[in-house]
Amino acid sequence: MPHKPLPNPGLPSRKQVLDFIANSDEPAGKREIARAFGLKGQEKIQLKSMLKDMAEEGLIDGNRTAFHRMGGVPKVTVLRVIEIDEGEAIAIPDSWTPDDAVPPPRLRLRALKGRDSALRSGDRVLARTEEAGNGWIAHPMKKLPAAIDQTMGVIEIDGGGKAWLAPVDKRERNSMPVADLGGAEEGQLVLAEPVGRSARSGVKVTTVLGDPLAPRAFSLIAIHKHGIPFAFDPDTIDEAELAAKLPLHAEKREDLRHLPIVAIDPSDARDHDDAIWAEADGVGGFRALIAIADVSYYVRPGSSLDRDARKRGNSVYFPDRVVPMLPEVLSADVCSLRAGEDRAAMACHVEFTAEGKVTSWRFTRAVVRIHEVIVYEEAQRRIDAGEDDPQLTALWAAWRALNAARNARDPLALDLPERRVILDEHGKIKEIALRQSLDAHKVVEDFMITANVAAAKALEAKVAPLVYRIHEPPSREKLVALKDYLATFDKQLSLGQVITPGLFNRILKNIADESEKAVIMEAVLRSQTQAFYGPRNAGHFGLALGSYAHFTSPIRRYSDLLVHRALVDSYGLELPAPKGKLPAHSGLSERDRADLTRVSEAISQTERRAMIAERDTIDRYVAAWLSARVGEVFECRVTGVQRFGLFATIIGLGGDGLVPISVLGDERFNYDEKAQVLEGERSGIKYGMGHRMRLKLAEANPLTGALKFEPEGSTGSRIEARGKPSPLHRKGNHLAGKRGRPGNIRHQGKRK
Repeated sequence: MPHKPLPNPGLPSRKQVLDFIANSDEPAGKREIARAFGLKGQEKIQLKSMLKDMAEEGLIDGNRTAFHRMGGVPKVTVLRVIEIDEGEAIAIPDSWTPDDAVPPPRLRLRALKGRDSALRSGDRVLARTEEAGNGWIAHPMKKLPAAIDQTMGVIEIDGGGKAWLAPVDKRERNSMPVADLGGAEEGQLVLAEPVGRSARSGVKVTTVLGDPLAPRAFSLIAIHKHGIPFAFDPDTIDEAELAAKLPLHAEKREDLRHLPIVAIDPSDARDHDDAIWAEADGVGGFRALIAIADVSYYVRPGSSLDRDARKRGNSVYFPDRVVPMLPEVLSADVCSLRAGEDRAAMACHVEFTAEGKVTSWRFTRAVVRIHEVIVYEEAQRRIDAGEDDPQLTALWAAWRALNAARNARDPLALDLPERRVILDEHGKIKEIALRQSLDAHKVVEDFMITANVAAAKALEAKVAPLVYRIHEPPSREKLVALKDYLATFDKQLSLGQVITPGLFNRILKNIADESEKAVIMEAVLRSQTQAFYGPRNAGHFGLALGSYAHFTSPIRRYSDLLVHRALVDSYGLELPAPKGKLPAHSGLSERDRADLTRVSEAISQTERRAMIAERDTIDRYVAAWLSARVGEVFECRVTGVQRFGLFATIIGLGGDGLVPISVLGDERFNYDEKAQVLEGERSGIKYGMGHRMRLKLAEANPLTGALKFEPEGSTGSRIEARGKPSPLHRKGNHLAGKRGRPGNIRHQGKRK
């Protein structure tokens, strides 16, 4: 409410002005101050001069419209959300003018009510603010139009000397005129923002990122595009160095250094957070140990280390780099289970029968010394060669029991290829291949699943807080769509029965044609729901498990760290408190013990962000690899059908691209959505899911990851889009080690 004017006491003192500004329920500008103190005429002029002096002396900040004390925040102001901390929005003033040495205050935003109330990073809101204790709280009044987004792209100069920005996002089909280069040069990767409301006004360069085709550039594009935190706070680095020096307290841990525990990992593994051991129990069953890095001992709730890890949610893995959840001194050194070195571990002991039924489990904090780190291919070679390796032989024998239990459970079995980008020592692409599926992979996977189930059941037994890994059954809507699609292959899916993973397995098992099987497998995958984290159990449909949690990768997943902390609390595994600045407790924080909902939602979001960023980067590497092969013909398989054309994948490589409808022939094509088919109106030619085609690679754009194909022998007629086309296809691709044509981005569609 407006302030009632005071009896005119003359010009107020500076303290009175500061008190009024601090206690005002509305923006306090020159007019409001004058009205509150009953000032008139010459007094208003004197007030104006006083406010100017107070601003110059650093007592207040703002303008004549609204003042606030220097370093503070206006009572009503525009805030910009910079992060979501377990569902709670953290914001800073959208316009912050103090010296750069003074960081903007961070405000915790209360929930925004009404429709479209969910807040995301980058959102702008009008809010009332108040100081609370040593911090600030904001009460949102309304969400404001989105702030101007920055566009990442490459600077191109046309024949007339005009600069254009070619976006790296394949959804942006047109280049933009550049009004202000900001020191950028042709061919450089930049961030830019609009200079006016009209697209014709162009953009101005705000940040120059460098050579877009240099080694490591593709992952840098993904990091910027998806807002992945990649720099640790100095406090976090200092804490990591301090934590790395913590004593193991080996005398208070279970000593397992005598066991020949092995870690089986990829050849390019950046860290080793799990290792396994097994032996026969003498009565037909097995005893096994799954040793996991004891990250909770080093990363404690309430620390800067924990806040940074929580914000990241998980590590992000690119072909050329990893953006770790934890600083390298922990993730790649102290917490990594290296061969021949004493390491802190959380040990999961399990016993199971010859049929793989787990009969007992227990968890301890232990000290281990890994006997050997073996790559998957080498472990498989030793087994196949029948070499005398007692530990691997025992592991394989125990795994056969676990595998028998897995087969009886009948989890979803989708054998989908995974692309692997191999770089040389200079960061250039050496090879792109599909990952080989070995029994060695299954051995490790089944031991990890066993430990994850044991962790979930151990915490359930204590009725303890638990972050579950949840995978819900497919929705009825998706099942109906899958049923209609399968009917086009004369396959039946009855929705009147209980839907289980085994039901999908039986459908796939009865398909003899490998091409048809692959496309139906992808359709089954698309029918599945997205797995997520949550504190209320809903089972894991894909694995056919009633209770499942992530326990085995705390170096790279915050979910696993939470499970470790819950085990520490529930089973009395706390060790002596460290001396110095690190928090004493290594179990769950009070906040997490009370409610795991917010952190579960937050880490589910960061996981999805990482998956998209990793996939986008692989697409860019594949496009870079193929850019030197534009014009070649490949054996492809149709993986998607839309009104505007086909999506196809190169068989054996996995490069996905668009075949525009305009290049399929000079006739009209009708789209059958249910059958997922394009049919020529005159010729009757049909293009459908799973069809094999020989396609010519017409364009490959490393910066967007987009490919475009044409049928073999096509004349390449096109439907042009509006706007200036990107001239990126004229650039050579030195990232692939050869000169190529990265391709035009005008006609790319969004893959479904």
